[in-house]
Amino acid sequence: QVQLVESGGGLVQAGGSLRLTCAASGSIFSTKAMGWYRQAPGKQRELVAGISVGGRTNYAAFVKGRFTVSRDNAKNTVYLQMNSLNPEDTAVYYCNLYMPSYATPPVNYWGKGTLVTVSS
Repeated sequence: QVQLVESGGGLVQAGGSLRLTCAASGSIFSTKAMGWYRQAPGKQRELVAGISVGGRTNYAAFVKGRFTVSRDNAKNTVYLQMNSLNPEDTAVYYCNLYMPSYATPPVNYWGKGTLVTVSS
């Protein structure tokens, strides 16, 4: 019964920052680890960052300290603060459950995503 709505994307110059927000509906949110994923043109969707219910985080290697994932369980919201963006970060960003046993979560909770475009 989870619905996920991403927002906060846009067009930024290389080196810029964006904060993405994932608003979740459904009480199940507070019991689930959540992740941010992205899909760039011509590429498969990939994990960007994951965060457990208790706030433990995991990041893809390409993040290199530039991004921070956080959550507010009381507000059913997950955030992704992205700094030092580069053109390779251009993608549609999605949130979903974080299931580290899978390359991509085998659930049907994908939303519309939010487009991040980084210009050079």
